[in-house]
Amino acid sequence: MSTTRRLAILAPGLVALFAVPAVAQQAAAPEEAHEHAVPPPAPPAAPTGQRTPAPRDAYVYIGWPNDGEVIHSTRFKVWFGTRNFGVAPASTDVPDTGHHHLLIDTPLPPMDEAIPNDKHHLHFGLGQTETIIELPPGTHTLQLLMGDGHHIPHDPPVMSKRITIHVRAERGSETAGPTS
Repeated sequence: MSTTRRLAILAPGLVALFAVPAVAQQAAAPEEAHEHAVPPPAPPAAPTGQRTPAPRDAYVYIGWPNDGEVIHSTRFKVWFGTRNFGVAPASTDVPDTGHHHLLIDTPLPPMDEAIPNDKHHLHFGLGQTETIIELPPGTHTLQLLMGDGHHIPHDPPVMSKRITIHVRAERGSETAGPTS
């Protein structure tokens, strides 16, 4: 299934709007699906021992769901926000920008290596700022970590606080979101 979505590349002093195909993709585990995460493109090799600088006042946050939220669907929307920092696709070399990685039920990865790409580390290398995921009923943690064009966390790291959510519904429920 493919639809066209508009994505904004947001960088300090730069705003561009363009159309790209949104890709629906199933995750490795049957209980988890995400619609807008895509495999990251292969960026050029990162310089050894160097991390991309980020402003000290940059931060990223999960706009929904909120910490402690009880979600009445196994399929739900997660949206991301940033302050004092821009969002750009992977392999883009614009200062003070990066792209989102959603960490699900996992601790932070090493800060000097590329962020893994698996069912616990979802990459949003097209610059997406929201997604729909599916998790089984239970308690889960979510955290955002920005990566540079090489998928390596910035210096200092730009990351959200880790939130805990409670999924209470059975499969087949309607997709939940901030207005549900």
